[in-house]
Amino acid sequence: MDNFQIETAQNINIEQKAAPLLDRIVAYVIDAIIMFFYILIITLLMSGMGVDGFASVSIMMLLILPIFLYFLLFETFMNGQTLGKAAMKLRVVNLDGSRPNFSSYLIRWLLRFIDISMSSGAVAIVSILVGGRGQRLGDMAAKTTVISEKRKVNLRSNLLADLPENYTPKYSQVTLLTDKDIQEVKQIYFRAKRKGNHGIIIALADKVASLLGLSEYEEKPIVFLQRVIDDYNYYTQ
Repeated sequence: MDNFQIETAQNINIEQKAAPLLDRIVAYVIDAIIMFFYILIITLLMSGMGVDGFASVSIMMLLILPIFLYFLLFETFMNGQTLGKAAMKLRVVNLDGSRPNFSSYLIRWLLRFIDISMSSGAVAIVSILVGGRGQRLGDMAAKTTVISEKRKVNLRSNLLADLPENYTPKYSQVTLLTDKDIQEVKQIYFRAKRKGNHGIIIALADKVASLLGLSEYEEKPIVFLQRVIDDYNYYTQ
C-alpha cells in the first residue's frame, strides 16, 4: 500500500503510510483466533458449571457480549488498536493523523457488518485496493484510515546522524560520494576504531582523501574520517 498525502485545514501536508492489506488481514486473523479461544473457554466453563435452561442462555449471552463489541471496545480504549493490530503495529487514525473520537470508532464498527461480516471481507478488500488511502467503507464514512507504524530501516536511516545546529562543513567534495561509499567508509572506520587498528584508519583516510581529490588533509586520520562522515550527513540530510 502506497503512502498518501492529505492537506490539513492549516494547509500543512501530512504523509500517511497506509497499512498493507496483507498486514490488515493478518491482524484480523489474530483477532479472530483470540475471539475463538475466548468463546471456547467460556463454553467449557459453562459446561463445567452445570448451568442449563434460561439461566445458561442468559449467562452465555452476557459473556459473549464482549466478543460482539470486541473491535469497538479495543479500538476505543487502546487508541485505535485491537490486539491483532497491536501485534502487526497498525493503528486506526483520522486522515489528518489525529486520534479518532468515539463516534468515528462507532461508525467503523457499525459498517463492519457490511464491509466484512456480510461479504466475508470482499467489500472491504475491494474498497481498500481501489481507494488508495487504505480505507474500507467504514473508514470512508468515519474519515479514518489504518496506518502502519512499522519503521522502515534503510541505508539512508543508517547514514544519518544528529549534528549541531551550528555545524559548519569543511569538505564539500563529500557530495561526490554515494550512500554506498559512505556506508562502507563508516563500517571500516568504526570497526578499525573499535579494534584500535590505527594502520587501517590511516590507509582508509588516504583512500578517502584520494576519492575526494585531496592531496592532503590537516587533521589526524581519525578526525578526518569523522569529519567526512559528518559533512556527508550535513549535505544529504
